[in-house]
Amino acid sequence: MRDTEFSGRSPATLPPRAAFRVERFLGAAAMALMCLITLGNVLVRYLTDISFAFTEEISVFLLVFLTFIGSAKAFLDGNQIAVTYFVDKLGWRWKRRWILFALAMSALMIGLLVWFGTRMAWDDYDLEVTSPGLGWPQWIYTVWLPLLALLVLARIVQGFAHVWRKNAP
Repeated sequence: MRDTEFSGRSPATLPPRAAFRVERFLGAAAMALMCLITLGNVLVRYLTDISFAFTEEISVFLLVFLTFIGSAKAFLDGNQIAVTYFVDKLGWRWKRRWILFALAMSALMIGLLVWFGTRMAWDDYDLEVTSPGLGWPQWIYTVWLPLLALLVLARIVQGFAHVWRKNAP
């Protein structure tokens, strides 16, 4: 995206859009799967008065999955949540410093999430915790937390590198 497409917001923090992004595909696939699972459960409940308990477990996992995919896409597009009232009033040199600081703090937070998420997944594996709905090993769900957080972290690092190299607009 060009900087002018952000209409009053901070300059684009990340590189121009690519023709295909894995985040778009994965997000659409997760949403479609959630819709199909939920529709199937509603139809079965309506026609037979029986509910599939496992659909909630899979839907919650897909919502968490979709949250991380959406976060990665937001950092890729430079659309992450930011309060920029004061930063927008600064010149490019100071604005750039604050953007880099914000991206570094985001990377720190996501890095901690990777660390503690990995420990949680390992504990689930080591203690043989099972999921409540299907009785599957819980680590199958929790291992995705650090993996998807790594994707978000990679997008943050990509944005940091872009802003670091970017000259004044």
